[in-house]
Amino acid sequence: MQYLAPDALARARRVRLVIFDVDGVLTDGKLWYGPGGEELKAFHAFDGHGVHLLRMAGLDTGIISGRESQAVEERAKELGIRHVVQGASNKLLAFRQMMRRLRMQPAAVAYMGDDVVDLPILTRCGFACAPHEAPEDVRRRVHYIASAPAGHGAAREACEFILETQGKLAKVMQRYLK
Repeated sequence: MQYLAPDALARARRVRLVIFDVDGVLTDGKLWYGPGGEELKAFHAFDGHGVHLLRMAGLDTGIISGRESQAVEERAKELGIRHVVQGASNKLLAFRQMMRRLRMQPAAVAYMGDDVVDLPILTRCGFACAPHEAPEDVRRRVHYIASAPAGHGAAREACEFILETQGKLAKVMQRYLK
């Protein structure tokens, strides 16, 4: 079941940058290791196309992840995600540095995270989102909880919600209906 805070619509309308955590948001949170110890990740096309829709509508995108992975670097390049911070032991510091570099106010930023390590950003950004599997400590502090599972459409759902509240979803969808 989707959850919306009373002020979710107003908050989503102000968003100009959407930042995602990776494990447990853009993936289902499982960590896979190959025979040589390489880390493998599975990303869902639904979520990737949600990122593409954001970019088509003129919103900027980013990633802040506590882990480092070549798969994330490749996926970000493929999706045109310009702002990528991996290996962030202090996610709030990474967030603040990104805000300074982009000259962006936190009120104009959406962040989707899934665990307590994301709370410092979730409690400071303008529009905080989480997948429905997030722990209760996270769920009660966000403005939007997706009904789709992490790594299987939760990010896409948040992307479409933001675009719908801004009146941009129908316009970007028209490109597919021509």
